[in-house]
Parts: sequence; structure tokens; C-alpha cells
Amino acid sequence: MAGSSPLHHFQGIATLSASPQQTVQVGEGLVVLTQDDALVDTLQVIGSGHDVFTVSAESDLAAHLLTEHTGVAILDAGAIASPIERLTERLKAQFPDLVLIVAGGVDDQSALATQITNGTVYRFLHKPVSEQRVKLFVDAAWRRHDEAHAGDTVFANTPRGGERLGLGSNMLLLGGAGIAAIVLLGSWLLLRKPETQPVQAPATGSTEVAVPAAAHDAVLEGLLDSADRALESGALVAPPGKNAADLYRQAMQRDAHDPRGGNGLEKVIDRLLSGAEAQLLAEHLDEARKLTEQARQIKPDHVRVAFLMAQIGKERERAVLAQARQAASSGNIEQALTVLDGAALDGHRSTLVSEARQELEQKKSDERVRDYVSRANDRMRRGLLLEPTQDNARFFIESARALAPNDSEVRQAQRQFLDRLATEARKALAAGNADQGERWIQAAADAGADRDDITALTREEQRVRTAAKTDALARLALLFNQRLTQGKLLEPASDNAKFYLTQLVQADPTHPSTELAGQAFAARSLEEARNAVRRQDYAGAQRWLTEAHDSGADQTSINAVNSDIRTAQDTTKRATEFATASSLELTHYVPPDFPSVARQRAISGWVDVQFVIRTDGSVTDIAVTGAEPVGLFEQAATDAVHKWHYRPVMRDGQSVNQRARLRVRFALQHDR
Repeated sequence: MAGSSPLHHFQGIATLSASPQQTVQVGEGLVVLTQDDALVDTLQVIGSGHDVFTVSAESDLAAHLLTEHTGVAILDAGAIASPIERLTERLKAQFPDLVLIVAGGVDDQSALATQITNGTVYRFLHKPVSEQRVKLFVDAAWRRHDEAHAGDTVFANTPRGGERLGLGSNMLLLGGAGIAAIVLLGSWLLLRKPETQPVQAPATGSTEVAVPAAAHDAVLEGLLDSADRALESGALVAPPGKNAADLYRQAMQRDAHDPRGGNGLEKVIDRLLSGAEAQLLAEHLDEARKLTEQARQIKPDHVRVAFLMAQIGKERERAVLAQARQAASSGNIEQALTVLDGAALDGHRSTLVSEARQELEQKKSDERVRDYVSRANDRMRRGLLLEPTQDNARFFIESARALAPNDSEVRQAQRQFLDRLATEARKALAAGNADQGERWIQAAADAGADRDDITALTREEQRVRTAAKTDALARLALLFNQRLTQGKLLEPASDNAKFYLTQLVQADPTHPSTELAGQAFAARSLEEARNAVRRQDYAGAQRWLTEAHDSGADQTSINAVNSDIRTAQDTTKRATEFATASSLELTHYVPPDFPSVARQRAISGWVDVQFVIRTDGSVTDIAVTGAEPVGLFEQAATDAVHKWHYRPVMRDGQSVNQRARLRVRFALQHDR
């Protein structure tokens, strides 16, 4: 495939099909059905010995599989519209040699539980994915694919890209990779069986059919049945004599020509190695090694055993060397040596660890110092001065200084690093970012920058911070004044005058802008309190007085409004109290009519009424509160009172409404 990157985007270009007589040599690729950029980026980072194609829809996937030679497929459940279990079943039925990996969540794994168990789905990859897990699964899938085709294709071992271990040498890693390749190739040659001649079918007309002897061997069938049950229950290698591995071996010894024993043993190995891979992913190296050793005891030359042992050894070395590198980078060489002295891999000291120890003893080694300086310069070119952790310019320069503090190249890298820190500090300050500038200045000071340079940068940082504070206060004051003018004193939340006043107080309580805003808000709160008094909203007036007090209003003004509230409340109370009508001056009286029914029957009685005397002396809001007898004199009483007039009631020089009560009596001996 053309292009500098191994990750290609499939464009739907069809390829010509070869005739049945032709053999087309096509490199097998890996196809990824996903819309997740993070998964695509991860595949690109880990690299691959195979071409990788990405498709974003199921229709593109089908077209690709029909036109391209694909060995492994990764299906992202998030990019699939149909049920994932149906798609995998269809793919496996149409492309039985395709090794499937599914990426998704817990629900997707549950939906695929049966297919994961029966091997339709080779591995399930939980999202979000990690580079280590993706690489391990993809490599394992290609091994599964290569093993399935070992009898049909020429064995090829494509080198995988590896990372450099911190304290080891590249030559040793290359040697280790060569040994691993030889082990894999030797394992494949041992595993490969010569092609056998097909069994001749019986001649036409024959009445006898050859039946394997094992079909009639009850002992063999019992062994295989016990082995299958042990396999299903997880008794792979224990207890002795009753585990799946021992029982399948006994079946093979019973009848070497029956393939079921060998196939069962392969299932045991697959279970063990799959468990080992899972433990390796979880970084449980001892458990992964234990399971792999159990598989090796069953079949020492198994390809997956050799690969996993190499992976486990690599992870052990990486952990030890990372710990030693951390100690060495911080200048603690003795601790790093102690770590390496205690490291033992596969029962003997690793050559890589021994070499690392020699390098530590010669801490001024030019190769190591040059490596750190080279990495530091690379990180500076890429702008990685302080991040990411343990992969930045500062980390590698400090590592080099720990080994060779007086080396000329180390000192030059240190000077360049300090210049870059100062430059970044000035850029941040020029952009008005005082916090970012302070971070760069602190980093420069920690790295040993000149004291005068740090003083000058700090002075500039303080100037920028002061200017930024002034600008922020001006902006808050503007917003406060706008909301105050708009009448948005308390609403809406987070965008009102009180909110911006609070921000001003938090920024600088003694700043003139803050004090002026506080005075303005206090005055406006007092005004709102007076307005509430006029509306007879005394609770609202008290709330505004609280706002005025909190914003610094003087106590004299607050007391004055409180006095207004009390006076208004007294006035309102008096207005709602009932006065006896006889105590008021009646200026126009109309006697009530004596009902004819009462007169004929010579019935006397009374009616209690309440009413309001308006500011003009008229009567309104008449209500009957009692009568004797009930239902006889009420209408006559209310009709008469409605026509009465009183002299208006005066309070504080103003006429006010006044509630009054009166008993209107009805007696034959009186006109009234």
C-alpha cells in the first residue's frame, strides 16, 4: 500500500477477482469498523506489520471484506446499528477464517457472552482502550490467524516495533527479538505436520464402511467424556489424574489415531494461555507466568507459549529498569544499583540488567549522557518543556546532569532550556496571562536561572497581574452600573447588581470602584424600602433594609425607614379597627323601613351591621354580622345604612377610610 502511514482509510475501490486457476498473492490486512478517532489514533500509535484500514459503516465493511484480503477485523459496537451479535455471526459464517475482535462496553460484552465462549469472537476489548491492551489483543489475533493457516501458508515472522527500555541497550533488544523469532520459527516447524493422503472412499457397491476402533472403545469414550467435563468445570491441570490435561493425554495414549484427545489438549492450552494473556494485561506477571508454565508443561514447543514467555520477560525487565531509571534520574545511583542487584528474571540475572548496572557504575558514560541530551533537545524542539511527566526536556536534562553535571553538552542544553523557559514566561506575560507566566518563572527558578533574570521576570509578572486586576475591577464596575440602571438589583441570578458588587468586594474590598458601588447599592436599597412602605409591603421593606445594611448604608438612614414602617403599620392597623358608629358624626340619616309582616305580627328585633365610611363620608362594604330574628329585618337595615352619610374621619390632617359597626333596632314603639 502507498503512503507513509500504515493506517489507510478505505475508499471503496474494488479489486478484480482472480480466476479459480490463478493464485493471487495478497498481503493480509486488518480492518477496523469504527467512528472513534481515539481508537484509530491508538492503532496508528502502536503500529502494525499489516496494513490497517478503517471504515465507518457496515456497508463499507462488507464491501471491503469482499474486495480485500483481510485476516483480522476490529468491530466497534458504537459504530454498528444492528445487534452486534447478529453481525458477528454473519461475518463468521461468511468469512470463517476472519479473526474477530469487538470493542465496546459491559452491555455489549454480555450480548456476546456465548460467542466469546465458543470462539466466534476471539477477544473483547473494553472501551476506553489503552495502547498496551490494543497491541496485545491485535498481536494475539494475528498469532491465532497464523496458527490457523500454518498448514496452508508460508510462515512469516514480521518484526514488531518496540520501545527502548530505559537502561538497556538496543543491541540486546535486537538480539532478544532475533532469539524470539528463532523460537517462534522452531515452534512452528515442530508443530507443523506433514500432509496426509486423503482416505479412499469405498468402492461402489460395497456394503462395508470402515469404522474407527475408538468408536467402539468404551474406555476411550469414558476418558474423553471425563476430560470434557473437567474442561468445562475449569479443572485444567489439577487435581492430578482428574484434570482435563491428564485425561486427554490418557485418551491419546489409548488411541493415538483419534484426534479428539489432541484437540482437547489444544483447548486446555488455549484456556491457560488466554488466562495468562488476561493476567498480563492486568500486570499480574507472576500469575501470567504460572499459567504459561502450565501450558509449556503440556506442550513445550507451542508458539504462543514462546511468545508469552518473551512478553512476560519483557514486562519484568521493563518494570525493573523503570524503577532503576527513576532512581538514577533523581540522582540516587545507589538506590538504582540496589534495584538492579535484586532483579532476577527466569531464575537468572538478565544480561540487560547486568549491562544496565555497568552503565550506572560508569555514570559519566558518554552514550547515556548523549542520549539524554538528544532527547532533551528533541523535546525542546517540540515544545515539550515540562510535560508530559518523565518525557519532557526538564526530565531528560536533569537526568543527564545527574550522570554528568560538568559535561559541556549537558551545560549547553541546560542554558538553552533556561532561555526557552524565560521566553515562554515573557510570551505569557505579553499575552496578559500572569498565572501561566508565574508557572514558567517558577520552573526557570527551580532549574537554576540567573537570580537577576528571575527578579526582572517576577517584577513584570506583578505588573501584569496588577493591570489585569484593574481591568477586571473596571469590567465588574461597568456591569454593576448597567444592572443598577436597568433595575436588576437581585435578579436574574449571577447577572444582577448585587452579584457584581460581591465580585468587586472579593477582588478588592477597599478599591474606590468597590466602595462607590457599595454606596450606590445601599442608596438604591433604601429607596426600594421606602417604595415598599408606600405599597404597604412591610416585609419587602424589611428585606431591602437588610440589603442596605449589608452593603454599608448608614444607620441613621436605616432607622428613618424603620420609623416610616412603624408609622405606616400603625396607620394601617387603625384603619382596620372597628369604630362604634355612635362615636362618629352622622350627617345624613334615613330611618329603616319597618317590615309590614313584622308590624302585623307585632314582632320587634335588631340587626348588627359592619360597614366602611369612605373619605367622602359615604357608606360602603355593608355586611350583616347578626340578626334577631333571622331573616326578617336584615334587608331593611342594610337599605337604610347604605343611604347614611358621616363626617369623614381625619388622621394626621388627612381623611381616611374607617370601619364601623352598629346595631340597628326595630321596635313598634320607636320610629327608629
